[in-house]
Amino acid sequence: MNFNLVNKKIGERSLLLLCILLCMQFSFAQSEGNSASDVKSIFDEFMAYRHENKIDKALETLDKAANIAESNEDAKLLVDTYHQYARLFLEEGDIDTAIFYLERAGDFLKDTSYSYGQAFHLYLDGALRYGEGNNFQALKQLEESRKLSNNRNLTNNILLLEAYIYTNIEKYDDAIKNLHALIVNSDDKERAYLATKANLQLAEISITLNDLEEAIIHSKAALELAQKHSFAKEIKNAFEQLSNIYETNGNYSESLMYTKELAKIKDSIFNTEKAKLDADTADKIRFDHQMNELNKLQAKNEELSESKNRSEITAILTSAFLTIISLLAVSLFRNNQIKLKTNDLLYTKNKELELARDAAVSAMEAKTNFLSTVTHELRTPLYAVTGLTHLLLEENPSEHQKEHLKSLKFSGEYLLNFINDILQINKIDADKLEPLSIEFKLEKVLGDVVESLQQNANEKNTELILDYDAKIPKKLLGDPIKLSQIFMNLVGNALKFTKNGKVEVIAKKLKKEEDQVKLYFEVRDNGIGISEDQQKNIFDSFEQGSIQINREYGGTGLGLTIVKSLLGLFGSTINLESELGHGSSFYFEMDLDYESKEGEDVAFELNPEEFQFKGLHVLVVEDNKINQVITKKMLTKKEITCDIANNGNEAIDLAKSNTYDAILMDIHMPGISGEEATRQIRKFDTVIPIIALTAISLDDSLDSFYEAGCNDVVTKPFKPEVFYQKIGENIFRSKMEGSV
Repeated sequence: MNFNLVNKKIGERSLLLLCILLCMQFSFAQSEGNSASDVKSIFDEFMAYRHENKIDKALETLDKAANIAESNEDAKLLVDTYHQYARLFLEEGDIDTAIFYLERAGDFLKDTSYSYGQAFHLYLDGALRYGEGNNFQALKQLEESRKLSNNRNLTNNILLLEAYIYTNIEKYDDAIKNLHALIVNSDDKERAYLATKANLQLAEISITLNDLEEAIIHSKAALELAQKHSFAKEIKNAFEQLSNIYETNGNYSESLMYTKELAKIKDSIFNTEKAKLDADTADKIRFDHQMNELNKLQAKNEELSESKNRSEITAILTSAFLTIISLLAVSLFRNNQIKLKTNDLLYTKNKELELARDAAVSAMEAKTNFLSTVTHELRTPLYAVTGLTHLLLEENPSEHQKEHLKSLKFSGEYLLNFINDILQINKIDADKLEPLSIEFKLEKVLGDVVESLQQNANEKNTELILDYDAKIPKKLLGDPIKLSQIFMNLVGNALKFTKNGKVEVIAKKLKKEEDQVKLYFEVRDNGIGISEDQQKNIFDSFEQGSIQINREYGGTGLGLTIVKSLLGLFGSTINLESELGHGSSFYFEMDLDYESKEGEDVAFELNPEEFQFKGLHVLVVEDNKINQVITKKMLTKKEITCDIANNGNEAIDLAKSNTYDAILMDIHMPGISGEEATRQIRKFDTVIPIIALTAISLDDSLDSFYEAGCNDVVTKPFKPEVFYQKIGENIFRSKMEGSV
């Protein structure tokens, strides 16, 4: 039905009723002739007929309630009756008649303080809007209805209608939530009916989501309830659902059975004679109500005609007044139409924005999940690289081998940090990550960068120079790792585009205050340079200048993007000066705190505490064979013996039958995870230290590890000193606590 046509009809009927009300005075009071229990029984009877699809009987029952309300001048009862008329005709698809009764109820509500009536009116208006496809307007009306009344039956009907709307707009999770609530509802009026409707709708959603087994379960549940309580329409709908589902499934025998059952009930319940009887009954009741209004108006006119002069004056005034009212009504109708169109447009735009937001959130979640998976997969082989490098350094290599191994170790650690920052780039952009503030030596950080990239420079026949200002305080406070990443990217980028030239790393002090120093940094090269057009996009992701440059020099084009993002954490901005064919200069300024009192040098890397590791016996739970070898060798270096468990089940069995000083538990394993294995072990051993070994980032949530029963967490690949520190701390802390 056209919504504009509906509103036109509403406007015309409202004008007619307004004219009637101008000539009539009604006075309503609470019913005294009939008890509340009598009225309740009438409505209960109506509800039963409605559920059984006995429309003629339902209408006749409502007619009784209307007569009682009019005879007792009970406005609230009349509102409730008209609302039930409207709902019944709305369910039968007779929109015009439904609107007729909804308007009548609305006219009485204007002069009656009745919160439940107002709430039910809004619910029916929401149902009308839903029927016209105005889903968001309907949701708004239902929201307002819920605010006015906490009636359990009304609330449940709102939940059902919301579920239909959520299904329409493909918010299936919200719809399913409402429907599950209705299946277990405790409504004293429509408990079984609401559960039946909920199961039917859940079946429809399951069909849409291609979960046919779940659809069959809900359809059969609906059919069972409907047959038990003689819900005629719902029996029919359940048979239709099951027939279609089984046909889709390829189970044609079951489909045929339900088709035959459907044909039987259509012949017995939904025949032409019954439909004609229901229509005739509806027309008769509506006609009687309309004639009743006309009779009241005629009686009032006859009363006024007793005085000719008065009648003439009244006629003139009435004519003039009606003309004014007509003009006002037309104006209000047009304004209402504009308002409705505007509201519908706003709801449509809001929906578009919601969909766009949901799509963006989904894309971000997919991106995060992908990066998390890639990170985990990269960390595992990195553990082998860094672990084997450490072991080789411990085995007295020659001097030239030691130099290479140190560079390999530094590169492995840098790669790990690089992976972490790629994963966290969304957090950086969203201002959810802050730089550390720890003590470090800037000269060592830059020196390590230069040393690590020296081999690259040699291959390019390029001179790599560190120009470091000795006036810079030796000890600064900041994030050395992120600074290292910034310079690794800038210097690496400069070397990539410079052959037979020179790359300079410059660090100068600009200004020094009591506790803060302003520094100037620059990475300068005399390479191929960057054109003015390319400079505009050089800091965007995956930009390197051109496809030809990408192919010739390689790389992902992420380096400068990461530099820009990391500098943003420090409140700094990267600047670029370049000329094609003459080189480039990347420079920035940065404010760093420093320790004004110079003390002894503090080592950049952690120094593990001295523990007596000799004689300790631990259980290593690890499914990766290479990682098993590396971990075992690292433990052997400290004279720690160990048993190896290849999975969670083996770990549980070994922990039951042996005594260990600690368990090193890999979290991500096939079958039983490390978390589940830890939970099982904690059932019979609550004391033994369990240290989780995981390839996730420490920025990720570790709550689940501790909830499972882990004492500590070490991320792969780990520094050996950190690995030993964690083992020592947890074992000896546990022994000290046990001795107290």
